[in-house]
Amino acid sequence: MSETETVRLKPDTTGQMRFDKPSLRTLAWLVFYDVNRTLGGLASMELLRRTLGARGWLTDEAHLLLVAVSRFTPGTNVLAYCVALGWQLAHWRGALVALAAGSVPASIIIALLSATLTHVDQYPVVRAIIAIALIVATVLVLAMASNLLRPYITSTNAVRTGVIAAVVIVLLLMRVTPIRILLVAAVFGVIMAPPAMPRAAEVNR
Repeated sequence: MSETETVRLKPDTTGQMRFDKPSLRTLAWLVFYDVNRTLGGLASMELLRRTLGARGWLTDEAHLLLVAVSRFTPGTNVLAYCVALGWQLAHWRGALVALAAGSVPASIIIALLSATLTHVDQYPVVRAIIAIALIVATVLVLAMASNLLRPYITSTNAVRTGVIAAVVIVLLLMRVTPIRILLVAAVFGVIMAPPAMPRAAEVNR
């Protein structure tokens, strides 16, 4: 294990032992390795938590705070997490290094894949494969949606589901934002909820 990857302890002003922070090179390597070997999102954040936590550079409380902050920011959450993590460990230099390590390799891969797809898209076989993949993906999404909706379109819930669906369609035509549509649908769902079934103990009284 190299010197930059070992945990070095030094006494602080109170005489207690503390962990050193990683160098920019070590931070860049750890972020590059953990972010780019997963599909991003919470998986990458969890890998960074384990890697940095094992070295004493990130506590569970700090990790939860970084996750919460990243979820509130627009865009890709894992990149927001990397920026916040880099800032906590090395301020603006760490933020820039962590952002580059987490985004540049994936951007290069996507650019290469896009360029390759542009060149091979002219072949009929490739177009047929893409079309089949889109059809399969659509069927899977519809099947999952059907399984989720089935309990709500029974005879007892059909009217309530139809009213909520009609309201959602009207709001979509009015170009209302998705967040407001979800809030309105939730309000209608609560208002039109069926009465609670009496408990067995109450029925037997």
